[in-house]
Amino acid sequence: MSTHLPPEALDAWAEALRETFGLGADDIPIPLILDMARDVAVGVARPAAPLSAFIAGLVAGRGGGSPEQVRATVAEITSLAGGWRSEG
Repeated sequence: MSTHLPPEALDAWAEALRETFGLGADDIPIPLILDMARDVAVGVARPAAPLSAFIAGLVAGRGGGSPEQVRATVAEITSLAGGWRSEG
């Protein structure tokens, strides 16, 4: 059993998530989320990327979960990561 998702399987995984949770095509903005994860991993730390993705979903969901809310939340997290300087 593989523990890593090959890049070509990402669309199939996203489709399975859409079907399982009744989501539309616009509900999973793959490039937006991957770009945010990259920016956080580079600007903060790799383990901060999945945490930030979870927080983005949580905050956007609490704000109504619209595509606009998702984009705004991701933009705010990306901006924060871009200027991040760890204390230490």
